[in-house]
Amino acid sequence: MSPPSDRKVTLIPGDGIGPEVTASARAIVEASGAHFDWDIQPAGLAAQAAGLPALGAAVFESIGRTGLALKGPTGTPFGVPYRIEIGAHAMNPKPEPRVYPSVAIALRKEFDLYMNLRPIRSFPAVVSRYAGVDLLIFRENSEDLYMGRERMVDADTAEAIKTITRGATERAARFACETMVRLGRRKLAIGHKSNVLKLTDGLFLHAAQAVAKNYPQIETRDRVIDALCMELVLAPERYDCLLLANLYGDIVSDLGAGLIGGLGLAPGANIGERCAIFEAVHGTAPDIAGRDIANPMAMILSATMLLKHVGELDCAQRIERALTSVLERRDRLTPDLIANADALRDGKTAAGTSGIGTSGGGTRAMTQAIIEAL
Repeated sequence: MSPPSDRKVTLIPGDGIGPEVTASARAIVEASGAHFDWDIQPAGLAAQAAGLPALGAAVFESIGRTGLALKGPTGTPFGVPYRIEIGAHAMNPKPEPRVYPSVAIALRKEFDLYMNLRPIRSFPAVVSRYAGVDLLIFRENSEDLYMGRERMVDADTAEAIKTITRGATERAARFACETMVRLGRRKLAIGHKSNVLKLTDGLFLHAAQAVAKNYPQIETRDRVIDALCMELVLAPERYDCLLLANLYGDIVSDLGAGLIGGLGLAPGANIGERCAIFEAVHGTAPDIAGRDIANPMAMILSATMLLKHVGELDCAQRIERALTSVLERRDRLTPDLIANADALRDGKTAAGTSGIGTSGGGTRAMTQAIIEAL
């Protein structure tokens, strides 16, 4: 592993609130003592507005060279056809163009980032309906309904193709089980809808179960996806780790964020054999972009996942402790967290905590508070 001073990381600011929250995460990472050489690359709607491709060859070259990226959210227009066409680049010399529905999916497919890892963990100082949630969601990231294979059969009929392969499922299941063993986690639930989708979800379930049998230290069970969602809402503490296909993983990880207080608290990582891209679960939030009120927590936590990925455990833990301290002291929080703290002060939490004051701020002020707490 190269020394920290030589480690390069691609930084994609993204769209909407992306530049604000990635700037926050970058400042905090640097203040923690980690030394990165940031290669800033535009992508998404903001890049297109500047006359650049939504996802240009320079982005692929950069990530291919660094092997690491911290990515802000990138937007996709709602309600209109949107296609990103990718041709030959440094990491994929094939001249045939590939078409994707979003920047995020294009990056995942072009770099074969087959695993989306999304931790869902309660913060005692953040109000939610539940206390003690600690979920790890393993989302297979390369196939299912997210491959962009849709078409209009006729003017009144649309269809999408759902693809599940044994190889991709086994690879995701191995990653999940190996990660669980390394982290000392012992219970895995495989979510599926094989009672209806007997071939596609049936293959996902059986392939995942076959891999899990090689890890006797892990207690594995399967849950039909709708029942799983109900049980997560009723008693999330019963679950430890989840292995889900792409679409279910996307939906359930947002549900999980709701269990702990919202998308502003949910980090994520897209991991492959050659590189890893770290990004928050939330979107671009264009309605609050540029107003210095975006909650940077999810991006900061995504940055701590990056730090852990490269072995900078001390820096990651320092940031997590500083963030917890700022939350506990209600020091210069963003408006959504101020509202959360007001609810906590009024006793509207599972833990029943009360009597805590709040000091308001914004994205930059909260960033500074965390830096001061390091």
